[in-house]
Amino acid sequence: MRQSPLPLEASERLAQAKIGVAGCGGMGSHVATALARTGVGRMVLADFDTVDPTNLFRQCYVPSDVGRRKTEALSESLLRIEPDLDLEVFDGKVTEENACDVFSGCDVVCECFDRPDMKAMLVESILSGTSGTVVVSCSGMAGFGSSNLIATERRMSRLYVCGDGFSDSGEGPGLTAARVMVCAGHVANMAVRIVLGDDKP
Repeated sequence: MRQSPLPLEASERLAQAKIGVAGCGGMGSHVATALARTGVGRMVLADFDTVDPTNLFRQCYVPSDVGRRKTEALSESLLRIEPDLDLEVFDGKVTEENACDVFSGCDVVCECFDRPDMKAMLVESILSGTSGTVVVSCSGMAGFGSSNLIATERRMSRLYVCGDGFSDSGEGPGLTAARVMVCAGHVANMAVRIVLGDDKP
């Protein structure tokens, strides 16, 4: 692990933490990258998809990644950032039946799915199937609206939601890189704060 600019205690807690990233698209790829650069020592990446040319405008992939599994391409990128990162990869679809196994032992799971039904499934599965894992989810990051409208809210004792809460990716300009990255920053930062013992949004 590279020398961290963070205080020793914070650096050690992050190095020992295990954070899951459910979905490695626009949100998840940026969240995972931020976590790796912050010093999180262990991560679980879960996605069943491959990199498509249309992904390149807002996801952490490059043209040479097209056709590769997102988990494979993202893992390679993260290990270039932090060679000592302990990565677990699940190349499949996360379901109600396997969610707790896929993210077993995670302190925090970052929900980065696109579809509302998948978001709801993951939140319900993790909150009901684990005793202490916290979920940081996202809702509303589309378009070119003000970055200041994106916020982090605590909805339940183990559930946080980041986003503006209303913008729909199916309307207007859809998802844009800059606003997705703002929301991803909220998700990653909240996950880090939880690991460090600060649970206030």
